[in-house]
Amino acid sequence: MILSDILKYDCFLTGDDQKDITGITYDSRVVKVGFVFVAIKGRTTDGHNFIEDAIAKGAVAVVCEKGHAKLPGLIGKYPHIAWIRVSDCRDALAVFSSAFYDYPSEKLAMIGITGTNGKTTTSYLIKSVLEKWGKGVGLIGTIRYMIRDDSFEAPHTTPEASDFQRLLREMADKQCDYVVTEVSSHALAQKRTNCTQFKVAVFSNLTRDHLDFHGTMEDYFNVKTGLFLDLLSQNGTAVINIDDPYGWKLSQILRERRPSVRQITFALFDQKADVTVKDVRSTFRGTSFTLNINDSASCMYLVSPLVGQTSIYNILAAVCAVLPLNVPMEVIKEGIAELSLVKGRFERVDLGQSFLAVVDYAHTDDALERLLATARQLLGACVSDGKVANTVSRGKIISVLGCGGNRDRGKRPTMGRVASELSDFVIITSDNPRNEHPAVIIKDIEAGMDKNNYIVISDRRTAIRMAVLLASPGDIVVIAGKGHEDYQEIGAVKHPFSDRKILEEAIVETTVVSAQGRAKKRYAGAAQCLR
Repeated sequence: MILSDILKYDCFLTGDDQKDITGITYDSRVVKVGFVFVAIKGRTTDGHNFIEDAIAKGAVAVVCEKGHAKLPGLIGKYPHIAWIRVSDCRDALAVFSSAFYDYPSEKLAMIGITGTNGKTTTSYLIKSVLEKWGKGVGLIGTIRYMIRDDSFEAPHTTPEASDFQRLLREMADKQCDYVVTEVSSHALAQKRTNCTQFKVAVFSNLTRDHLDFHGTMEDYFNVKTGLFLDLLSQNGTAVINIDDPYGWKLSQILRERRPSVRQITFALFDQKADVTVKDVRSTFRGTSFTLNINDSASCMYLVSPLVGQTSIYNILAAVCAVLPLNVPMEVIKEGIAELSLVKGRFERVDLGQSFLAVVDYAHTDDALERLLATARQLLGACVSDGKVANTVSRGKIISVLGCGGNRDRGKRPTMGRVASELSDFVIITSDNPRNEHPAVIIKDIEAGMDKNNYIVISDRRTAIRMAVLLASPGDIVVIAGKGHEDYQEIGAVKHPFSDRKILEEAIVETTVVSAQGRAKKRYAGAAQCLR
């Protein structure tokens, strides 16, 4: 491919546009001979500072922003380089990358999911249904990137534009029919998914998160709308949760600004939605309900191993996403029923102990509230669910949580309040402190605690072990915040750490009956709260 083939953007070129190019990237560390290097300005670094590194590694063209102070000297120093000056390097990266990889989204049916919570589980549910239908599926999201049966590490929920378009090209080359991708607010704000054509766009909900990045909820919402206003194809379908006030607002905006886009709304409580539910039953073993599809006056009885109200919303979102694809009803039912677990999403750890232990990614107040509400609901599960349910009348919720450092501080006291109100006992600990001192983060959480039903154990491993020590038969131990993550970020270093692994070790090492006595002696106040 030659450089002129990708210059589908308003730019000012100095140099030869007939150069052969072999790749495109924003990361100078991965530049190879023949690459185009795009100098992106980040929040903490500026790609223009790495232009010479990229040239030394073989870059033949550099995309940079007009008027940058470094350009006059660099252009004169490297006259053999093709210099492409643009007004927005992020937008240019998306445009040039899409062209370099031959517009892969046009060869795939793209399903994008955005919202604060539920994106990951919804994406796996959709993938399960489509694969049950016999389709080749690619998945891009928080836990892993997947191309059919191949799986890769996911450094970002939604990768940068050049990486995103490269993944789509690989998926198209490997005969994927559909791509299901989480579309984060950061990705939309940073134009990582620009020049991508979506067939279906899903809105799960919007609650406080990432305000360290977006500033206000209104800005956060406006960024999310970009998936629907700018990237959803003209004949595409918008799937929207109208129980959520921001979802209802989005639905009205689309009616006014994109009336040609089909909408499928869903809700548990708003009976005006296109898709609603009735006869809900949730136990330790899973969830069942009847789904009503208003426009066809038809019903579908669904059974899923997933539990809780949040799972119902995720199932509804997934079903609504595949309805416009004309997936047969029986396939939808089977696909939903077959997904038994999403890593770190209400993930049960069952080693035969007499209490329920759960690891969950909940790291916002809304997600934590839903998680604990689900736990509270399950304490009333039917007695046929075994030895845990036989003792539910005196079961309690013991929660372990922290908050990430260098992130939105405003949600910390709110999460503390939710944990205090909905748990019987809380252990506040570290999450990923990053460059903040754990004590500062914990103080912020404590500021929201309404009850004296908590202790502080800053070491997360010790906190998880203490939760197990304190658990009695019939209790539910909830480890919230990190979910699928297999590291703890302290300073700039990611240390190996898995909530699930630590929880398993604690359960194996602890004989609950005898350990209960030791725990009560060590923490008399904690024991008093648990009586």
